[in-house]
Amino acid sequence: MKIKNNNISIRREADVGENLGSSSVMNLVQAINSALQNEMEADSNVIILGEDVGIDGGVFRVTDGLQKKFGEQRVVDTPLAESAIVGSAIGMSVYGLKPVAEIQFDGFMHTAFNQIVNHAARIRTRSRGRFHCPLVIRAPYSGGIKALEHHSDSPETYFAHTPGLKVVIPSNPYDAKGLMISAIRDPDPVIFLEPKRIYRAIKQEVPDESYTVPLEKCNVVKQGSDITVIAYGAMVRECQKAAELSHTSIEIIDVRTLKPLDKETIIKSVGKTGRCVVVHEAPRTCGFGAELVSIIQEHTLLSLKAPIERVTGYDVVMPLPKMENYYLPNAERIAAAIERVMKF
Repeated sequence: MKIKNNNISIRREADVGENLGSSSVMNLVQAINSALQNEMEADSNVIILGEDVGIDGGVFRVTDGLQKKFGEQRVVDTPLAESAIVGSAIGMSVYGLKPVAEIQFDGFMHTAFNQIVNHAARIRTRSRGRFHCPLVIRAPYSGGIKALEHHSDSPETYFAHTPGLKVVIPSNPYDAKGLMISAIRDPDPVIFLEPKRIYRAIKQEVPDESYTVPLEKCNVVKQGSDITVIAYGAMVRECQKAAELSHTSIEIIDVRTLKPLDKETIIKSVGKTGRCVVVHEAPRTCGFGAELVSIIQEHTLLSLKAPIERVTGYDVVMPLPKMENYYLPNAERIAAAIERVMKF
């Protein structure tokens, strides 16, 4: 299926046997809200907690209307205390509930780092499988809206590095809903990072009923034969814009789930094209792109026709609003990297 949005074609593969039924045009915010509502209707153990998630519906209105529909016992406004939010959610999940905990902005996840890394990620191992932690921690993520300090970070690598956690970053509304439902149903803790830059920038036709997108499968957004471009989150859209600037046959892969990672799709694509550019907006050093480059080198070295390039953020704190556009990768930087690799 191809859906046209803001002059960018978003390609997805319908699941085998999928019956889309009724659908609505949604942005990312609405799609995640729809996923939460579907799962809360289907399972009374699904609850939401976080700062301002109830009466206000969240800073970006992702949980808008849910407290009114499901009540204060299932959509809980908490104090401004991230470690308490996550700590409480861990206890709930071990008890048998399925909490979806919101951290109001990505930069505040560090306050709950101890709870996430030392407890949520280790409960299954620590209890030798007796206990699970079916917990989703969701947060508005990354830059592009010229927010204040601590509001535009890209902490995905911290969590992808941690055994026991799954890490999801959607790039479009259809995937966001299906991935969120998969995350809620998963028996282990999932870090669900929502690129705030595209919260309302992309609209798609999204099924009204529940459906899932697998947590371990990349999406080939665009087929191509000359070069593979790999990205996730808001950077997928920038890669699509870069492809429109180029006359090269570009294959674009949306990682979607950093962990567990679908290595097979990536290796197959780069083995076919022989060239690769990896894009993310997190700082360059030890960014997730470095892991992707390593995997590609290990498995496709003899197929490579040029060195792999990375287009990333810089090794500095996300700058304040006037400088943000200089920090973020954009279509022009990506297109320039593609040209360098093609000319090697």
